[in-house]
Amino acid sequence: MNENRKPSIQAVLLLLPAIIVILGVFILPMFYIFILSFQNGEEQFSFGNYLLFFQDSYYLGILWRTIKVSLFTVIACLVLGYPVALYMAKASAKMRGFITFLIISPHLVSVVIRNFGWVVILGETGWINTTLVNLGIINEPLKLLYNELGVVIGLTDAYIVYMILGIATSLYQIDQSLYKAAGILGAGTLRTFFSVTLPLTLPGIMAGTTLVFSLSMSAYVTPALMGGTSVKVLPIIAYEQVMAQLNWSMGAAIAFLLLMSTVGLVTLFTRLIETKRYKEVFSS
Repeated sequence: MNENRKPSIQAVLLLLPAIIVILGVFILPMFYIFILSFQNGEEQFSFGNYLLFFQDSYYLGILWRTIKVSLFTVIACLVLGYPVALYMAKASAKMRGFITFLIISPHLVSVVIRNFGWVVILGETGWINTTLVNLGIINEPLKLLYNELGVVIGLTDAYIVYMILGIATSLYQIDQSLYKAAGILGAGTLRTFFSVTLPLTLPGIMAGTTLVFSLSMSAYVTPALMGGTSVKVLPIIAYEQVMAQLNWSMGAAIAFLLLMSTVGLVTLFTRLIETKRYKEVFSS
């Protein structure tokens, strides 16, 4: 009995610092925000904040915009990141390390500085518009900033690394003999990709999608800098409620709804992908 208890006590002691940190910086604050969200101006229990949110088309429109921008960011990261991950999987170890350094190194710079760099590049007198106008492709500068497109570009730059590394990790684990077997059976490049590569990288896609979507839903700096006042998302509204209007209860309700929306959508996506995978396994 004592010998069996000893490892469990040691495991609890090892996990105790992490448990204390999680309780102190996540669970207890979220519980406080949850309680605060049900208070009205007189600090009485009320559902008024949630009723106001769901009855006001302004808040519902911002919720939809937040989800839409996050989904577009996920799609952009997936489309741009998958080819990079494929190249990394086929490259030598030295080249793979170099590419990993290239995609991680921008994160050594503050996201604020990177966003200001994008503002310079995408502005009306920026490099892209100036080049297109000089080449005669466009007659007037394109509006690439202070709209949803600008926010998606900024978020894609910030979070594409998570998609690339997630997919690349799945690609590294694929047995190369599967490609030889597919070739022997007469499968071409596209058939091999859709029958072998893509299904086996679904765990990496799910991991990357979860990270990118969650971070995009909760992003504040990039929408504020690259979206301006014309692109309001839930984190910005929650911040304004707390800091500008001093309406802590409404800000807490919006923050909690943002968390629940993110968790719910990620869970739904994960279940749909897992259900599809199970159907494919049983059908085969």
